[in-house]
Amino acid sequence: MAHTNRIHRQLLLLLSSFLLLVAGLMPLKALAQQDAGALSLSDEERRKFDFFFYDALNAKAQGNFDEAMDLFQHCYALDSTNANVLVELGTFYNLLQEKNKALTFLRKAVHYDTSNYYYNMMLAGLSKELGLKQEVVDIYSALGARHPDKPELQFELANAYADNGEPQKAIDILNKLEKSTGISEGITLNKYRLYSLMNKKEQAFKEIQQIINKNPADPRYLILMGDLYLEDNQSDKALQYYQQAGQIDRNYPALILSMVNYYEKTDNKTAATNELEQAITGTSLDVDTKLQLLTRYMSILQQRQEDMKQANSLFQKLFEQYPNNTQLNMIYGNVLILQKDTVGAIKQFEIYTKDNPEDPAGYDQMLRVILPEGNMDKIREITTEALKHLPQEPQFYFYLGASYYQQKNYKEALKTFEEGLQKAVISNPLLESDFHGQIGDLNYFLGNKETAFQSYEKALKLNPQNLSVLNNYSYYLSLEKKDLDKAEQMSGLTIKAEPMNPTFLDTYGWILYEQGSYFMAKVYIEKAIEYSKESPSADVLEHYGDILYQTGDKEKALEQWKKAKALESDSDTLDKKIKTGTP
Repeated sequence: MAHTNRIHRQLLLLLSSFLLLVAGLMPLKALAQQDAGALSLSDEERRKFDFFFYDALNAKAQGNFDEAMDLFQHCYALDSTNANVLVELGTFYNLLQEKNKALTFLRKAVHYDTSNYYYNMMLAGLSKELGLKQEVVDIYSALGARHPDKPELQFELANAYADNGEPQKAIDILNKLEKSTGISEGITLNKYRLYSLMNKKEQAFKEIQQIINKNPADPRYLILMGDLYLEDNQSDKALQYYQQAGQIDRNYPALILSMVNYYEKTDNKTAATNELEQAITGTSLDVDTKLQLLTRYMSILQQRQEDMKQANSLFQKLFEQYPNNTQLNMIYGNVLILQKDTVGAIKQFEIYTKDNPEDPAGYDQMLRVILPEGNMDKIREITTEALKHLPQEPQFYFYLGASYYQQKNYKEALKTFEEGLQKAVISNPLLESDFHGQIGDLNYFLGNKETAFQSYEKALKLNPQNLSVLNNYSYYLSLEKKDLDKAEQMSGLTIKAEPMNPTFLDTYGWILYEQGSYFMAKVYIEKAIEYSKESPSADVLEHYGDILYQTGDKEKALEQWKKAKALESDSDTLDKKIKTGTP
């Protein structure tokens, strides 16, 4: 019973319990009790239908969704009017993203079982998703008439009218609902939104006022009214409501943020920062709220391009109030980075990691500061300590291995990268590819050339676009004078991706040289030199000299070898080229 559209089990499992619920809502005896339009089955057809239907439910319960759908289709072939089967097939097609098919089946289900609440709700949901606005209105209108005891249907009907461009009808429904259920925040805010859409601002604000009148001691609604007036550019009225809220609770966090917004909108930046400073340094708010306000304070300073050091005194007061809250040290460390105080930032992160040794964030932030400085000893110190507590974190193996690599301690670097692959949890194939790429480079430096090439193959299997691996692999193949066509193809991918990268251009040029394409090689090597931000490396200059020699410019070739020699003083190969005047 193979089905042409294989069903993704993980998606279907999310709704399998709901499907079972829907099937269970109608008594099984109802299978034979469809309305007058239903087909009349013979006893033999009814036995077949029941057999397939129960088998389908059982297959679905066991997670055999392909089989279940095939069995439901057999049921449909026997009785195309059975609402239970129609809903099951409609739900399956919906999950398969065949929305129009799903809509057809759900419409048929509702046609043959008009009063079924859940079938109608499913059809309304899909119709809304497909933008069938009038159909959604019709469904909820009919449902609301049949189920006057369900106020949520009136709410959905109001939303349907609003979506259908009929805001006044939506308001009428909400007014009717409000009379039966009383004033509520949800209804009031919806009416406010609808009146605003109709540009009936005064009526919109009256809706909020009535909920304020009902809850006079709750500052939330006063603040809400102030926010709405502020959004409507009526700042004077906004302030009146903020002041009323302040009389109830001046330290209400939402009020503080609203006052900051008010001061910013009225171009009183000093008052905005003062408001935040007072709240942060005061004692009435909890530390989490203060941290949120502190973040806002820093954002204002950045927006206004003011000296970030203004925040330092606030941090000192907070440290006095909360001496054991190391989250403050983390935040302060990041602020000090913005102030370019890297020494102070490292100190704050060290305090944080001492108190939170199993949180990688502290170590990550220290590395963020140290990496640009190139202090390999400090990088080793940080990553070694991090791995004592976080052996599953791959980034620390990578940075530790890189520090050994930079200092040409290739054996220790190789050991570190291999250990990272064994112990770390690497869920990102791109990162895993980089690990194999580093292992390939290190093995090549250590003379394990075949092992290196195997590592490169693993890296490219995980990430075929790993440019660093493509470049190094192709270059080392050219040095070994093997698989030059493969090397050219890989190197070609790198210069296609980054046509102005001098390293990639040099590699491609050198491969062309090894293939005997000297004039084309010269073009790419000269581009590599042109695009070098700094002086070309000794390798590039030596390559250029070799290529110039083969293209007949022997004097200039000797000149390039001498330049390379000045950069690479202990090269016997260059000594020989300069002495003999030949590559």
